[in-house]
Amino acid sequence: MQIKKIELIEINLPLVHFFETSFGRTYERRIILARVEDANGNEGWGEATCGETPSYCEEWTESAWTVLEKILAPLVVGRTIESAAKVWDAMKQIRGNRMAKSAIETACWDLEAKSLNVPLWRHLGGVNQEISCGVSIGIQDSVEQLFEKIQTELDAGYQRIKIKIAPHWDYDVIKRVREHFGDITLMGDANSAYTLADIDKLKSLDEFDLMMLEQPLAYDDIVDHAKLQREIKTPICLDEPIRSPDDARKAIELKSGKIINLKNGRVGGHTQSKEIEQICREAGVPVWCGGMLESGIGRAHNIAISTLAGYTMPGDVSASKRYWAEDIIAPEVEVSKNGTIIAPENGGIGFEVKRDRINELTVRKAKISF
Repeated sequence: MQIKKIELIEINLPLVHFFETSFGRTYERRIILARVEDANGNEGWGEATCGETPSYCEEWTESAWTVLEKILAPLVVGRTIESAAKVWDAMKQIRGNRMAKSAIETACWDLEAKSLNVPLWRHLGGVNQEISCGVSIGIQDSVEQLFEKIQTELDAGYQRIKIKIAPHWDYDVIKRVREHFGDITLMGDANSAYTLADIDKLKSLDEFDLMMLEQPLAYDDIVDHAKLQREIKTPICLDEPIRSPDDARKAIELKSGKIINLKNGRVGGHTQSKEIEQICREAGVPVWCGGMLESGIGRAHNIAISTLAGYTMPGDVSASKRYWAEDIIAPEVEVSKNGTIIAPENGGIGFEVKRDRINELTVRKAKISF
């Protein structure tokens, strides 16, 4: 494929309800979209999943925009690249900036699948067209408010409930959730809010039979997590430190955790996700697809990659209406009463991108052409 043009679009998309983690509250998403176009006029769409500040990782909206416009897009535009699977290599000389790279890389996968008139999920090698869905619920103003949120999601059919935790919102909250809801499939996500000094508190969570405890320690650590995993029964799920196939391999060798949250943007796109999925699958380590409050475009890519064989746990791939009053794709993502999503059979990501809606939300644009 030869990429003739890359269009960058930043949109501001307000959430229907704030989302709070140990990093803070988010009310509105600043999202960078990448539209790639080949010499034949075919197009593909991707999304940079970074946050508004460098809190989850070093990347954030402003850094991603600059890197995309000034460095990454010029590396790709005008080049003839063998396949979408090789787009990562075209940007490999630039260190880090994986979420920015993912925007272009996933857009090229979408373009290629559309050109071939095949669903993206099949093009990626997916085998499970129907994927299981869970939800992520942020820290609330009260436990009663949390109960309401959980009940709403259970009523909607979601198969797994993830609640964000922090030192002020952990043991007592989880205990009350267990007392109220019984043996629902429940997990906690700490977003690196603890250290090994908190080992006794983290051990105490074993009594709640959690499906997993996600990223309790430092965002870049796999050594202390191995120490912690030896001390607790609850499976540790690694998130932030797994940015590459090598990271996954090393974490598995160190026994830093028993599960990996495989976020497409965090690792740089579909090609890297596929490599990590294979490493984990061959090692018997389950993976699942985490969310970054994506718009429908990023969500569509998450659906596609979640169909690979190694994605055996419910992911944070939920319905559009949980986050947005109106999404930027049609039809919007819906979850069945059984808590599943069926990957579409249309070419590419399988959803129509609503340009009128995007234009309403756009705050800046840039075009890089050959």
